Amino acid sequence: MSPLPRVIACLDVSDGRVVKGVRFGDLKVVGDPVQAAALYEDQGADEIVFLDVSASAEGREILEDVVRDTASTLTIPLTVGGGVRSAEDASRLLRSGADKVGMNTGAVERPFVIAETAEAFGSQCVVVAIDAKHEGGSWRVYTHGGRRATALDAVAWAREAESLGAGEFLVTSMDRDGTRDGYDLDLYRALRATVRRPLIASGGCGSPLHAAQVLRDGLADAVLLAGILHDGTYAVGDVKAGLVAWGIAVRENA
Repeated sequence: MSPLPRVIACLDVSDGRVVKGVRFGDLKVVGDPVQAAALYEDQGADEIVFLDVSASAEGREILEDVVRDTASTLTIPLTVGGGVRSAEDASRLLRSGADKVGMNTGAVERPFVIAETAEAFGSQCVVVAIDAKHEGGSWRVYTHGGRRATALDAVAWAREAESLGAGEFLVTSMDRDGTRDGYDLDLYRALRATVRRPLIASGGCGSPLHAAQVLRDGLADAVLLAGILHDGTYAVGDVKAGLVAWGIAVRENA
């Protein structure tokens, strides 16, 4: 029996504040990460993802004190990413309270960091984040918070990352990010045909229907929500109720 799908709240953090934009640009401050994490857990989120979206672009380490403060409010799993380039970076985040560590730029630049981290802490701790943009009939991988294009194909890169020990993938459609037009179903369909590890769909959710569309056919194992939560359009519980209405069982939080 497959695990029930997860509804995950995302905190994109820059300079210690939660931000949100459209297609990785025009970022606006929308809140405090500690308060937002506590709110979304209360609303029924199954997990929280905390991404320091400017750490890699600025060439700095993640803000561990903000991670520590955020983790201290939670009883649900916390994934933290941003600026992770070594197993030691991952170790610091895990010691700060993260349950899982996300890596994007660092993994692309030095893929063996995936294997090192998985060997040290287990694959279940390693979440490879992929920022993908549709170009020329496939999806190109971008790094540094969506600022730099690479030569990597997102599907091929996911396959390689899985072979190195990635335990999960957080895949964001840059084309859909912040648009609320729905998830890029073709992207997740291509990934599902290639990798076996769990997929988190990110970018474009504007309603419970969008979440249902990517979950009901098994294209993803979890959905990531951001903007619709931050501005109060929906609460996590609304999305879960919508999934149930569409015939998708969800996790019940204690």
